[in-house]
Amino acid sequence: MRAGPSQEEIRRQNLGALLRYVHIHGATSRAELTTSLGLNRSTIGALTADLAAAGLVSERAPRETGRAGRPSLVVRPESGRVFAYAYSIEVDRLRAARIGLGGVVLDRRQSDRPPGLPAVDCLPLLAGFVKEMHQAVPAGSVYVGSGVAVCGRLRRPDGAVHVRPDSAGWARGGELDKPLAEALGELLPQERPVLVSNAADASAVAEHARGAASGYDDVIYLHRDVGIDAGIIVGGRRLTGQGGYAGEVGHMVVNPGGNPCGCGSYGCWETEIGEYALLQAAGRGDAVGREAALRVVDAASRGDANAQAAIRQVGDWLGFGVANLVNIFNPGVVIFGGTLRDVYLAAAARVRSRLNSLALPTPREQVRLRTPQLGEDAALVGAAELAFEHLLADPLDAG
Repeated sequence: MRAGPSQEEIRRQNLGALLRYVHIHGATSRAELTTSLGLNRSTIGALTADLAAAGLVSERAPRETGRAGRPSLVVRPESGRVFAYAYSIEVDRLRAARIGLGGVVLDRRQSDRPPGLPAVDCLPLLAGFVKEMHQAVPAGSVYVGSGVAVCGRLRRPDGAVHVRPDSAGWARGGELDKPLAEALGELLPQERPVLVSNAADASAVAEHARGAASGYDDVIYLHRDVGIDAGIIVGGRRLTGQGGYAGEVGHMVVNPGGNPCGCGSYGCWETEIGEYALLQAAGRGDAVGREAALRVVDAASRGDANAQAAIRQVGDWLGFGVANLVNIFNPGVVIFGGTLRDVYLAAAARVRSRLNSLALPTPREQVRLRTPQLGEDAALVGAAELAFEHLLADPLDAG
């Protein structure tokens, strides 16, 4: 019979719970922490003192409240001192940011990704961003690790990027020669953990923690970049699948007699709602990329008949696929990210119409359709959450 947790184990669990709370919710009074965490005032005081001594939080008196009596101290994450680096490797651009505890973006860098540049050859560029940002880091700061969001499926647990047949240029020979985390870690200025996630998964984590999906435990985050991916959260936890490939919703067959897909099948969802499908429908098949797709959306808003017809067509198929996902997963919220955000906003009525006609009544009534509250920062913030996780799980053993 296993003995119960020791007092030290309970203390560390409580430290993690408190730090996680202020990391997600920001500045919080001791009184609110007492209520939210179900701990007494003296325990909260002892925990915040330990975290403050470790340089992870600070405590200050609140601004004038107008109430009688001694005000409750406010606990704040040390966002400027404790930080992670976050990276986003996308089909046409590279981004990096220094993100403080509490999800605060402290610094950022961005560049275009040269066409056809393999992912492994992008890593020195990202390491260069870090070198630039690291020069401005205040003395005494604590770097806890790095998180990487990549637009491509990952082979867990080693984090190697597995390239779809339609994702040319991600890596020579189909996969990286070594796990992405290991390859990037060798280029960074300090030895700290480097964790890797699919961009849709990272974005789902960020929006669930502090964005449009806050308060929901069943979430689908749809992301379009290399293809159509979904970050899926079920019961508050990420759904990754046996080998890490869950969320390939772009290869859900919706039109068996449709166009060929790079995966070898026909009529996959991404052949009907991807950038290529939008551009073809608008009569702009010679154009490629994010900006070209966004120009179609803009043209539709200005009355271009071909662009409007393309938006309606893609919107119909978008709603068709969302209805299937709603029936299968019964999410509380579906978020449209990447360039799907702009298509959804332009075709929201078509998407909702399809959903209303195809989804089961109860799941349909429960779901909310939203765009990312964190915008384009969702993937970066989610990547940073990966790096912060070890710290939040055990704040006194995060070295």
